Amino acid sequence: MELRQLDYFLAVADTLSFTRAAKRLHVVQSGVSATIKALERELGAALFVRGPAGVTLTAAGREFAPHARTTIEAARAAKEAVAAMVGAVRGTVRLGTLMSINNIDLPTLLADLHVRHPEVLVQVRFARAGSAGLAQQLRDGSLDLALVVLPDGPPADLHTELVAAFELLLVVPVGHPLAGRESVALAELAGMSFVDGPPGYGNRAVVDRAFAAAGVQRTVALEVADIGTTATHIRNGIGIGFLSRFILDEIGDSGLATVRISDQEICWRLYVAMSAVRPAGAATRAVFSLIEEMIPERGAPSVR
Repeated sequence: MELRQLDYFLAVADTLSFTRAAKRLHVVQSGVSATIKALERELGAALFVRGPAGVTLTAAGREFAPHARTTIEAARAAKEAVAAMVGAVRGTVRLGTLMSINNIDLPTLLADLHVRHPEVLVQVRFARAGSAGLAQQLRDGSLDLALVVLPDGPPADLHTELVAAFELLLVVPVGHPLAGRESVALAELAGMSFVDGPPGYGNRAVVDRAFAAAGVQRTVALEVADIGTTATHIRNGIGIGFLSRFILDEIGDSGLATVRISDQEICWRLYVAMSAVRPAGAATRAVFSLIEEMIPERGAPSVR
């Protein structure tokens, strides 16, 4: 069994597509298919179900995946350890992040990293399943680092550093009955329609927890994955929503009014996180340290 076979297997397992796996690996699809078939022959079991509806892992494939990932990680850590011994930091770091989040200037981060550690490659992946998906990918080893919102605070199995904390404000169109209010209680929002992220997204989880704690039900009329478009939908009257001031400053708040929540603290907290269970390689630690250096007002992030 070769490491290349495990790489190909994990690419298909992660994307659930031989075509997307081939694009990720920069090889032809027939090469991926042939490699997976050879691996299945060696293991004596099918790893994927191939059908018109797409590709899914078999029970054997699901059992094999974490072991394959651990093996790849161990081989990568071994290479990085040898490189570190001779004074070089090299390797690939898979960094997950959220759309419309600019608390960390990624272009500047990557430029600084290239100057300090030119042999470190960073693969930036945007979340498809929000912060919950990013946290799960850190746990299963498909990501090395992630910028995530953790509504319940840092869990024990992740090593984290707080990047930013912002109060979430109620956002309504300027013609809304609440637009002239300085503050409202959550109970006053019962029966109103909201624009929010899908389940698993950080903003959604923070707000859902606040409403649950207040014993108030709410209706999400529209779910949008890109938080930057939320303000547009609110302006158009589809619903009201919650956004932080820094998002409003970036996208503009024309046609919108903000209202404080008087009876609940609704705070959005962004963390940089990596696994606290698996040892991090030198390249991962280097990127984590650079992100720490870029945290605004490091050591005293503000809620505003």
